Amino acid sequence: MRTALLQSSGRPGSVDENLKVLDEAADRAAAAGAGLLAAPEMFLTGYAIGHDIGRLAEPADGDSADAIAEIADRHGLAIAYGYPERDGDTVFNSAQLISAEGVRLANYRKTHLFGCFERDHFRPGEQPVVQAELNGLTVGLMICYDVEFPENVRAHALAGTDLLLVPTAQMHPFQFVAESVVPVRAFENQLYVAYVNRVGREGEFEFVGLSTLAGPDGVARARAGRAEELVFADADPVALAGSREANPYLSDRRPGLYGSLV
Repeated sequence: MRTALLQSSGRPGSVDENLKVLDEAADRAAAAGAGLLAAPEMFLTGYAIGHDIGRLAEPADGDSADAIAEIADRHGLAIAYGYPERDGDTVFNSAQLISAEGVRLANYRKTHLFGCFERDHFRPGEQPVVQAELNGLTVGLMICYDVEFPENVRAHALAGTDLLLVPTAQMHPFQFVAESVVPVRAFENQLYVAYVNRVGREGEFEFVGLSTLAGPDGVARARAGRAEELVFADADPVALAGSREANPYLSDRRPGLYGSLV
């Protein structure tokens, strides 16, 4: 499945403008033959927007979800995006996947919150593995800091995830995560990892870009730079099956030895 990664911080604080950016990216991605467009963490509203997070937060089935479903249906490709999700009085840092037909397939709430900023504005999610079937692949969702926990990605691998989508807000000086950790996660778990980042300065944060889609061989199939960019790469189920046969990490595990980890 041809996958497009939208490396952009959009227009922080403006949902309407970010929907326009997403619509334009979907048009370009569809024209290039992509079946999936992935946008960064908190793309719908912006990340470093302080208490506007609570003001702009929406339910998973809110007006913006409907607008993105319309964009997906009109352009004929699936869309994954990050947003602040309101559930009653609680706000989660969430990511949602919508099909090319405009159907909500999966919604994930970030389980590992990074730093005081996130802990002040969000409640952590409690479901580590969220998946959906898309174009012959089992697609999983997590967000940014989540991918830095080996147990998280291994749980996806054991649950059969083929392509792990990771909307992110990766900031300086942690660019080594995009450069090194993400390809290693893909290799050690024998899956594809699409890590799609924000870019540029936003409040106190400087986002580093470097969005990548890494394959099960640990090689980056696509790598963005430090500016706004739309990059493409393929997640190939045939190549994935061959890689899993050649690298039997999951079948060679000895779980009985790992009890001390939990």
